Amino acid sequence: MHRTYENDDIVVFWNSDKCFHARRCVNGSPKTFCPGQKPWINLNNAETKEIWQAISQCPSGALTCLYRHDIDVTFDQESNRSIALDNGKEIGECDYQITDDVWNIYHTGVSSDYQGKGIAKRLVYKVLEEAERNNAKVTATCSYARKILNI
Repeated sequence: MHRTYENDDIVVFWNSDKCFHARRCVNGSPKTFCPGQKPWINLNNAETKEIWQAISQCPSGALTCLYRHDIDVTFDQESNRSIALDNGKEIGECDYQITDDVWNIYHTGVSSDYQGKGIAKRLVYKVLEEAERNNAKVTATCSYARKILNI
């Protein structure tokens, strides 16, 4: 399972397939990481510095984070894509097509002025989250998405 959690400052990525429950996140920021609750991550309960430090202790790499840079990422189901917006201006997209309940991510791109900020990862994760909510399998012919999926 892939999930993103956001506040005004940061985006946290969680890949449950990598998590082996070392609990360093819980110990590092117990108000943020609460395994018995849904959602189990609440970024509004601690300062960004504390959250970032707790995530940096994750031994499996299941948790990662980056700054939002005031970029919004939304899901556009009608167009089979996720999009990144900077004050309403489209700056990136992740496109997929559906065949037999399988979502194939075939393109991920971010405008050159915005590269290197983790926006592509956010775009792919947005598609992964929606696919999982729809009980769809995901594959990728897009090289970047394949990297995220480890395929």
